[in-house]
Amino acid sequence: MTAASTAENAASSSEALAAIDIGSNSFHMVVARLVHGEIRTLEKMGEKVQLGAGLDQFNRLTEEAQERALACLRKFAQRLNGMPPESVQIVGTNALRVARNASEFIARAEEVLGYPVEIIAGREEARLIYLGVSHTLSDDIGRRLVIDIGGGSTEFIIGQRFEPQVLESLHMGCVSFRNRYFPDGKITRRQLDKAITHAEQELLNIRRHYRSVGWQSAVGSSGSIKAIANVLVSLKITDGTINLAGMQELRKRLVDMGKTDKLGELGVRSDRQSIFPAGFAILMGAFQSLGIEEMDFADGALREGLLYDIAGRIQHEDVRERTISALQERYHVDQNHGAAVEATAVAAWQQVADAWGLQTASDEEVLRWACRLHEIGLTISHSQYHKHGAYLLRYSDLPGFSQQFQRDLATLVRGHRRKFSQAIFEGVDPDDKTRLRYLCVLLRLAVLIQHPRNMESPPDVTLHAHDKKLVVEFADGWLDDRPLTLADLENERDYLAKQDFELEIAGA
Repeated sequence: MTAASTAENAASSSEALAAIDIGSNSFHMVVARLVHGEIRTLEKMGEKVQLGAGLDQFNRLTEEAQERALACLRKFAQRLNGMPPESVQIVGTNALRVARNASEFIARAEEVLGYPVEIIAGREEARLIYLGVSHTLSDDIGRRLVIDIGGGSTEFIIGQRFEPQVLESLHMGCVSFRNRYFPDGKITRRQLDKAITHAEQELLNIRRHYRSVGWQSAVGSSGSIKAIANVLVSLKITDGTINLAGMQELRKRLVDMGKTDKLGELGVRSDRQSIFPAGFAILMGAFQSLGIEEMDFADGALREGLLYDIAGRIQHEDVRERTISALQERYHVDQNHGAAVEATAVAAWQQVADAWGLQTASDEEVLRWACRLHEIGLTISHSQYHKHGAYLLRYSDLPGFSQQFQRDLATLVRGHRRKFSQAIFEGVDPDDKTRLRYLCVLLRLAVLIQHPRNMESPPDVTLHAHDKKLVVEFADGWLDDRPLTLADLENERDYLAKQDFELEIAGA
């Protein structure tokens, strides 16, 4: 490659967006460009990695499965080279949600890719799938049901236009169903019926609610559903629309065929044959349980949803901001006080970011949002409210947030007051502990300075950051008029000292 073409490639990469979906069955990458608010796809790559099939009896990813996955990611990494971090989003789904050694694999994947990998919760996956599907369909009036069958989970969403209204992710997928009902490649009537019944049982918890909400159209968005639509066309059963009569006819054909390795005769790709009857069983269970009459296929999916999510952040339409605002409203958080704490914490962060290595956008974001939500637990009880708040943030479904980001947010809220102990950082990745400790110190300092709740602007204060020490230098006389703040800071000095961190208060 010439120097000119290398420069051209770097320039085009800097203008592009990229999303990678580390799925339980397949890995997908899409690279696109944002043009007048619209996503223009430049390139798509996909590979059947079957990461979910690599989970052993202890729910640990085998070394073989990890190597298979990393080999695929190395190909993706070459295309990502040179792209700015804010233009790339990489997420893992069900296989990484259940893998006990997910953090080990993520560390290896991040080393290969050069970008962070985030695990998203099932309902966040459903939200992103709906976002991707809704942007690839005409802007129809009325509600639509979207179903996406993955390797380890299946998402069900009812939404209208670009807004999802009901979201659910059920723990059933074509890889897990294949392993349970069709491990030897045989398709028997008994096993197919058992798989369909299992799917219907999984749907019992949402069936009544979904049917009461209702929809005007149904859309499938996964490779399994696309394969079913293609087979119905190949058999001349339908024109590509999936309907109940067509599914019933295909059910008979699969039993008559008897083996997955014969599915090539119906046009099913070799890499999809082993999981085809499992995907069919899940979709048939959905048709029968939810009363679906017919369904169309849409190309949009999780990866396209990720692209539109990135675009929203670039255009300052970040769904996460809406989520934070909704939490403040729902739990009656004092927003004026939260804003005062945020202004104080960010002013402090700007002074120490370089010294403490907190220069990334996510460092600023998690600090800002923790400030706004640090009192969220008061809605439950004043006693131990920092612990209640941490629990709410750790385990709630928060649209736009990965599981890691929720953990970081919960950690800061948990540690913003009282004892500064190691218990605050339990379960945190060792590589993240130092960063979160520093952010915690900044939040604690801001909360103390704003303790009087008189909405003062951030004080004229100079910070000097060291490895395990922070010098806080107030303007002459400022603390003389604020004995409560001085007492708070002296107590804080004792709290931090117990964790081998020195707080020096100058100007007292």
